[in-house]
Amino acid sequence: MTASYLYGAARTPFGRFGGALAGVRPDDLAATALSGLLDRFPALDRAAIADVVWGCANQAGEDNRNVGRMAVLLAGLPVTVPATTVNRLCGSSLDAAMMASRSVETGDADVVVAGGVESMTRAPWVLPKPDKAFPVGNATAVSTTLGWRLVNERMPAEWTVSLGEANEQLRDRFGIDRERQDEFALRSHLLAHAAWEEGFYDDLVVPVPGAVLTRDEGIRASSTLEKLATLKPSFRPDGAITAGNASPLNDGAAAVLIGSEAAAAQIGSAPLARIAGRGAAALEPQMFGYAPVQAADRALARAGISWDDVSAVELNEAFAVQSLACVDAWKIDPAIVNAKGGAIAIGHPLGASGTRILATLAKRLTDSGDRWGVAAICIGVGQALAVVLENES
Repeated sequence: MTASYLYGAARTPFGRFGGALAGVRPDDLAATALSGLLDRFPALDRAAIADVVWGCANQAGEDNRNVGRMAVLLAGLPVTVPATTVNRLCGSSLDAAMMASRSVETGDADVVVAGGVESMTRAPWVLPKPDKAFPVGNATAVSTTLGWRLVNERMPAEWTVSLGEANEQLRDRFGIDRERQDEFALRSHLLAHAAWEEGFYDDLVVPVPGAVLTRDEGIRASSTLEKLATLKPSFRPDGAITAGNASPLNDGAAAVLIGSEAAAAQIGSAPLARIAGRGAAALEPQMFGYAPVQAADRALARAGISWDDVSAVELNEAFAVQSLACVDAWKIDPAIVNAKGGAIAIGHPLGASGTRILATLAKRLTDSGDRWGVAAICIGVGQALAVVLENES
């Protein structure tokens, strides 16, 4: 088997729910990220792309008809370029990158694009079909933006609690208090703002046509612990999780270019990082926030290294409490985690977040010269994924 490499990345800025990207369809967001990525490799013959693997968690509205293929067509790629859409909820685009890397490693492809998209703003309400014609009474529209909907009654109630309640249970289990969660959230905003100010994201982010947004829309550089402390708990009257220490609802897309070592000649660029290890894990659905612990440990084992070798970690911040629980379990230096900000500040458009953290990790390694890094993401309904990168420079 050959090795697989990450050659480049591009993403849109991440917009707030109902914000600057609210008027942009998810298939157009996907096409923007795809075009923005490929524009950076003018030597690459677009017809040589063996596949496009795209992640999306919702797929209930404008993103419902294989949005990966829609992105290929809207971006003007040759109609001979195939594409598929995968759904592993929050981990969809990291799953897409993992699938792309396997295609390269098995020799099925030399060049594959992976990515993902989500417009949580434009996610529709849905109505289930009635059991019989002409039903009496009212029908309820269900929002598809986030979380469980149209739940199978055979599912145990403890599995189908809200994402917020699930993380309150993690708080109970690990004793992670409100103050520590707020401190973690504030750090995310301050580091994300500093990263934008120093130009870290300038060559990772591409503009969205027709939208006036140049940076991630949710970053609050003026946030303070005092302001965060005034926010009311969102899920329990006596809870610790607030709108300030959880990731927001967002719109955005991200893409990465993955290829073999031999593909460097046709891509016209040297690779940035080798995809050295992959891991997936699952546990009780309500404990989903803790699943990255095992996923990352498995990815490290497959890469043949340990946490002592790791210099950079990108952990998707679904909630501050689950991020802290994972960092504590790994027993790593918190300073190496999300050093350029995380999802609490940058945003978490579900289907796009996996490739967002993978791209950020690759750039961090390139800039620092460090060798090993880990990207990990928790996934609703009790799953997680992780990837180990080795810096090629």
